[in-house]
Amino acid sequence: MGTIHRSGVHRKTNDSARLIVVTILGVAFGFFVGISFPAATFTKNEFRRSKSLETLGSGSNVTNIYVPTNPRGAELLPPGIVVAESDFNLRRLWGEPSEDIKKKPKYLLTFTVGYDQRNNINTAVKKFSDDFQILLFHYDGRTSEWDQQTKWWYAKRFLHPDIVGAYEYIFIWDEDLGVEHFSGEKYIELVKKHGLEISQPGLEPDNGLTWQMTKRRGDREVHKDTEEKPGWCSNPHLPPCAAFVEIMAPVFSREAWRCVWHMIQNDLVHGWGLDFALRRCVEPAHEKIGVVDSQWIIHQVIPSLGSQGKSEKGKAPWEGVRARCRNEWSLFRSRLADAEQAYLSQTKKG
Repeated sequence: MGTIHRSGVHRKTNDSARLIVVTILGVAFGFFVGISFPAATFTKNEFRRSKSLETLGSGSNVTNIYVPTNPRGAELLPPGIVVAESDFNLRRLWGEPSEDIKKKPKYLLTFTVGYDQRNNINTAVKKFSDDFQILLFHYDGRTSEWDQQTKWWYAKRFLHPDIVGAYEYIFIWDEDLGVEHFSGEKYIELVKKHGLEISQPGLEPDNGLTWQMTKRRGDREVHKDTEEKPGWCSNPHLPPCAAFVEIMAPVFSREAWRCVWHMIQNDLVHGWGLDFALRRCVEPAHEKIGVVDSQWIIHQVIPSLGSQGKSEKGKAPWEGVRARCRNEWSLFRSRLADAEQAYLSQTKKG
């Protein structure tokens, strides 16, 4: 320690001398460089162009790049620099970027959750391995400022296809699902085996069953069609007898989700009617949409979003939520029919 203190004055003197010498040499070097080249002035645009030429190589000009196959808004960029996808992986502020993630998740599992269902969600997430990225959307204001929302509101805003494009499959599930008989890894194996682009686990028949199509069958791995009540199915290949899963626990391939995401209406938050339209995103739908029976779940039918409503005109909060659901279903069907008609009319004119 004594040696360090005693040498401090000499070190400071030496450092100052070095600084003076380096400064003199720098000035001299700059002078010789300056007289070696013709004088030139650069406008802002010329400077940008010179840097572009420097980056792209001799004879290239960045303003001439136009790649129509690039994502919208990125047409002026060379394709090699375009990164059209992202993910939800956390990264460090240090070290090599390539070493940030020890194991990259392949699938995405999302739940829309409330604090009161924390134990159920804790049980559910334990059914999925570290191949699954898990994302929780909080609707009750306990841990998030985005209260009073549904999973489709979150999906439209946070699950853009380019954001989740790194994941092979995307699970968009409700919170009131029992998973005692479910394995995420085995489910993925069956989905791939049977070529399902849109799917859901079979439902325990005695709990919260609405449609026969989603009812679990104990004698098979997967089913893709069913029989419904008389008059419900005009075509055996169409919903609700085939090409159909509910919006309760759907699973999408990344390709199917890219289409479905664009079909989700920004102002319709409940998703009612969407399940009947999913078939428009895969072909042939009656072969690529199905229910996985051997990995099944129980719908616990726990009311949650109803309490997020507002009591009006003497009606309970849940009644307003249910009325909004029905209205959205009607609006979605009308919009879809109008869009289809407009397309057909435009095609005929062409």
